[in-house]
Amino acid sequence: MNQILLRQFWPKDVATLPSLLYTFLNVPFKTSSRWVLHSTSAIFIYVGVNWPDAGEDMIPGGLQYASVESIVTKIKSLKMKIIRLAFPIEMVDDIKDNGRDIALQQTFHKALAGKGESIYQSVIKNSPQIKSTTTRLKVFDAVAAELSRHGIYLGDTEFNTEKWKRGLQYMAEHTKKWSSIISNGLRNELRKPDKAGSSLPYNWQVWHDQNVAAANLVNAANPDILIFLSGLDYDTKLTPIRGAEDLGGGRRFQKSSFKYADELVLELNNYRTPASDCDSGKNGFWNNGFKALDASAKNRMLVVLTEFGFSQTNGFYYKVFATCMRRIIPEWDAGWAVWVLAGSYYIRAGTHDYEETWGLLNHDWSDWRRAQAITGLRQMLAASLK
Repeated sequence: MNQILLRQFWPKDVATLPSLLYTFLNVPFKTSSRWVLHSTSAIFIYVGVNWPDAGEDMIPGGLQYASVESIVTKIKSLKMKIIRLAFPIEMVDDIKDNGRDIALQQTFHKALAGKGESIYQSVIKNSPQIKSTTTRLKVFDAVAAELSRHGIYLGDTEFNTEKWKRGLQYMAEHTKKWSSIISNGLRNELRKPDKAGSSLPYNWQVWHDQNVAAANLVNAANPDILIFLSGLDYDTKLTPIRGAEDLGGGRRFQKSSFKYADELVLELNNYRTPASDCDSGKNGFWNNGFKALDASAKNRMLVVLTEFGFSQTNGFYYKVFATCMRRIIPEWDAGWAVWVLAGSYYIRAGTHDYEETWGLLNHDWSDWRRAQAITGLRQMLAASLK
């Protein structure tokens, strides 16, 4: 999964937003040591939520149940500052290789077979700005335009690395027209190939070479956005980065060597640390990557917890993991984005209308799934922003 990480999207078929809003958004953002600063030099803390696409359909979820406006209004009601919105490289491949994007109606028919037409009709009924000629990319446009209106930032197995870099470059170029864009994530949850016996290399040397090449392309396409770098092992480890350690083949990640050093941010995901006791697991979590926040780090950088989450059922929202994350991330002045907004998916793992029990929203996206969990997030957000 790739992200247009924590950013706002492209109003193309919608009315131009007031210039007053653009002033309020204070872009572009830069980093200073371990902080992100907006254009007035004030510190900005990333706090928000993940809004995923479902893979096969390649558009933001929930639109068959709720309008773009109603979903964004719910996010705004939590006082969230950012949305982490995934985009598929396959969508860009279609545009680049075939010369055009695919219309939404065709997308649903392809992804959902016999159920595609009814889902499509529900989507266009809920959000009149989405029409029969609307493509996948223009659905993202509509989401972005609504996020802009509310002042909210938008900040696999094997894949072709050249197409991945091409896709990142395309999206960086495509979105630079939006004055509210703040950042771009290069790749989410880097993991070993699933294919048994694969000879594809998976190590820090490859991490360095591919990420540096991709970051250079993104920065060249749009020098005004932050670039998020994720770690290995499902984005749970960034250990050798903070200390500029040897990554193999003579590679060392040196933040100071980048001409756009003030635009680099690290990200980590966490779903299991600590498992039983917050204090006993805190040091390991810190050492896996968040120590880059510390003044002793050779590469002192902001680290954002771009994914953490838990089931909204069975009281997980008050158990050790959830309460620990709500405590230590604000203590460290680190940003975060909770997984996940989605109450359900168009299709997932072959199941239509798949229930997402981790979703902050209920199945039909009409209300919060668990009021107590939302209370905890409000408290975490207040602690982060104080």
